[in-house]
Amino acid sequence: MSHADLANLSDKLMLTTVVMYIIALVAYAADMGFGRRRAVAAGPAENSAESTAKAEAKVLVGTAGAETAGGAGSGEAAADGAAPGTDAGDGAERPQVDWIRLAVLLNVLGWGAHLGVLVTRGLAANRWPWGNMYEFLTAIAFAAVTAFMVVMFRYRARFLGAFVMAAAVIALGVANIWLYDSVGPVSPALNSYWIAIHVTAAIIATGAFTVAGAATVLYLVKERAESRGGVADGGVLSRLPSVESLDRLSMRVTMFAFPIWTAAIIMGAIWADQAWGRYWGWDPKEIWSFVTWVIYAAYLHARATAGWKGRKAAILSLVAFAALLFNFFGVNYMFSGLHSYA
Repeated sequence: MSHADLANLSDKLMLTTVVMYIIALVAYAADMGFGRRRAVAAGPAENSAESTAKAEAKVLVGTAGAETAGGAGSGEAAADGAAPGTDAGDGAERPQVDWIRLAVLLNVLGWGAHLGVLVTRGLAANRWPWGNMYEFLTAIAFAAVTAFMVVMFRYRARFLGAFVMAAAVIALGVANIWLYDSVGPVSPALNSYWIAIHVTAAIIATGAFTVAGAATVLYLVKERAESRGGVADGGVLSRLPSVESLDRLSMRVTMFAFPIWTAAIIMGAIWADQAWGRYWGWDPKEIWSFVTWVIYAAYLHARATAGWKGRKAAILSLVAFAALLFNFFGVNYMFSGLHSYA
């Protein structure tokens, strides 16, 4: 295929990706609203000992009932139409549509198309596909979706699906409507192997921070609802894990992303020395990258040494995420500097 054909294929795959993500977003939201309540109890870092104890208690109760009732108990179970060892309520609670499987399937297919967008774009330009704002935002959205998929399978955090998909759709919409740029060569400053190291690290860290930010927002929403009288049983918020689990998830993802962001800043300084003859020049992008690093470092330090958790830590985490977003959008459009490629 020619470079023009690859560029055209990349644009078509982008449309496919957005459509898949939108449908996945709806499916994740439907699962939150209509999915089985028991399936959401397995939030990140749930206490497995508590679940085991509940299961053992259920078995003991069932055994005691069988010993007391004898054959009569079996007859009653048969009359109710439930086989021994099954939960009669499961059939009534099972939704007509398995929303979560549909959501995950579309999520994976959309992720594959998203990967195709980046690969074909890179092949068409014969370089790494994050040389301008359109490509950079597209790659960040891909990193965020990838981080969510890892968290979903590792911590069973499917409750984040609707929010991460919404963020990805908005990011790709902004990239296509306002930031789209045709395939072409990059500026001389970006024509370096460091773009594959420094920029990639920044993309991965930003995607992971986005997932941590989504978990933090959900924590604040549920914590506020609980402080105002509790969460209604059967509501959307009741399908979220406990606030403690949301707090831990946000911290764990941040702990993963922070060293990568640190490495991105260090490697950026090395690249700056090669490109401009100095490691640090107080460029607006350099300043705000460092400000973002300081706030996230303060968040992790406060949790590790001062015992911060809950609302105070969540607010500090959101301040750091706001600085990260400003570093991407504000610096590129409000300030002029060596890093302003908008």
